This record gives sequence, C-alpha cells and structure tokens, in this order.
Amino acid sequence: MNTIEMGDARILIKKVGDNSVSAVYFDPPFKTGRKFKLTPSSDIGFDDIFANDKDYIALIEPIIVESKRALTKDGSFFFHISAAEMFIPEALCRKHFDFVRPIFWKRSRSKNNIKNKLGAVTDVIFWCSTSKKPKFNLVYQPLDAYYSENSYKNKDKRGNYALGHIVYSKTQKAKDENRYYEFTIGERSWNPQYGWRVDRDELQRLLDDDRIHIPLKRGNLYRKIYKHESKGKPATDIWDDIHSIAMGSESRKYPTQKPVSLLERIVEMSTDAGDVVLDPMCGSGTTAVAAKKLGRGYIIFDQNPDAIKIAKENLK
Repeated sequence: MNTIEMGDARILIKKVGDNSVSAVYFDPPFKTGRKFKLTPSSDIGFDDIFANDKDYIALIEPIIVESKRALTKDGSFFFHISAAEMFIPEALCRKHFDFVRPIFWKRSRSKNNIKNKLGAVTDVIFWCSTSKKPKFNLVYQPLDAYYSENSYKNKDKRGNYALGHIVYSKTQKAKDENRYYEFTIGERSWNPQYGWRVDRDELQRLLDDDRIHIPLKRGNLYRKIYKHESKGKPATDIWDDIHSIAMGSESRKYPTQKPVSLLERIVEMSTDAGDVVLDPMCGSGTTAVAAKKLGRGYIIFDQNPDAIKIAKENLK
C-alpha cells in the first residue's frame, strides 16, 4: 500500500515493518549552512543549518539505523549527498552497512561564473547493503560519441556490429567447471584456457542465429553486438548523462528537487515490479513518482507541509 505521511522521519520510520522495503533513497539536508528557497520571495524551502556535527548526526543516523532494519536481506540503501559534505555520511554508512559503493553523479556541466574556486558539479550517492550481492537489474547509459563512431566497424547482412567478449582472460577465470569445453565450427575448434563466458547451449544458440564473429585466421570467437539493437552501455559508477533540474525540462517545484530520471535509474536497478521503495525525506516526492511509473510501491515522509502538498500534486 502506498503511503504519504507528514512528520519527523525519525519517528515515522519506526512504523515501517522489518524487511518490508527493497530500497531506501535518503536525500537529507546536506549540512551546507544555507537557507534554500524556491525563489527569493517564496516561502517554500528549508534551512540547511546545523550548530555542529553532533546535531547533524542526531538527524541522519537514526534514519540510517531504521532503514537498515526495514530493508529486505537483498535490499539497497542509497544516501545522496554533495561531494563537499560526504565525509560524515560515508562514515555512518560504513558504520552500519557491510558494503558501501559510491556512485558519482555529475549533475551539471562546468560553471562559467566561478572565479575563486573549483566549480562544484558532483554529488555522491552511497549505495549500501548488508549483502555482497544485493538485488540488481542492469541499467544503461547512452553510448558516448567516440565509442559509437569507432566500435561498430564490422558489418553483416543484419547490420553494423561491435565485438563482445565471450572468452575469459587470465585476469578473470571462469569459476564454473562447465564453462571449460571445446567448441567446434567446421574444421576449427576453440577451447579457451580460462573458460567461456557462456555455456555450450547458449554459444550454440548464438552461432545458429549468426551472432558469433568468427575470425578469418587465429583468434577468439566474439559475440556480435549490433548497433541498432544497443540499449547503450551498461551503467558505470559515474553518472554523467543525467542533468539537474536546472539543466533539464522538468518544472522545479521544490528548491533541492532531483530529476525523475535519476530516481528512475536508482529504483529500476535496485528493485523489481511490486517491490516497495522508501524515501524518509521526500521533498517534492520524486522517488514516489519514479516508483509509481515503474510499477513499485512507495512510502514517503516529510515534516514540511509544503513538501507533502507538492509530492501529492506530482503523484496525480
């Protein structure tokens, strides 16, 4: 059941059941020492000011602890913070979770109005879990221009294609004994020393569908990756293809609003349809919007009545 509730997240989150949510996206104040307003004359916003580190920790650590309790065993906790203020969140994430992986979001391009310091264009999203292998769905980023131009140089009747590895190298051996086998095409055979990346049946299916690149002379077999079928490149831990609200077409309704596409990527990669996503400090409700669009349930809280109102409007 979807839930929108106003109040202190440290209290409301205690009502969330144990092992009941598959992902938590936590985007709290960043401890910037600033007051955020939608516009200079607007009342919509919040004060991101803390007297000291102890007060900031008192806000965020209880939510981290309760989020861990609420997560499924293969669930993921995402802590979103600016690169400039990442130290305390990272320390707390590593204190409470066994596995912490940083994702770097380049939210904007270079800033021409910066004169006396480096332009701040990067946020960090700490991807945390208690499982070494949390639930994960492969997500994609657009191909960069150079790769797209230079990688699809081979061509057959189906179209232009790049070469995908189906043989392991010395640095990454196959662990499954069934991946060590000899495969014959015509009068030529291949039996890679470090194993195949696919089993024999899958390799045969690829060959039957003319999706195996066979070298004219010596060399490994490769999978054909067709340009017209490409979803993009598997996402890395640097997200430079999603830009902030200020650089996109979305309407900003809350000062620190994040783009829907950012939350869609997080939700899609860490949950399945029917799962529930929790956002303890929802702001404009972008997490719930992404969850609803992707067929997930949502639980969102905020103590700011303006935020709750905006979130409800965005979910209509």
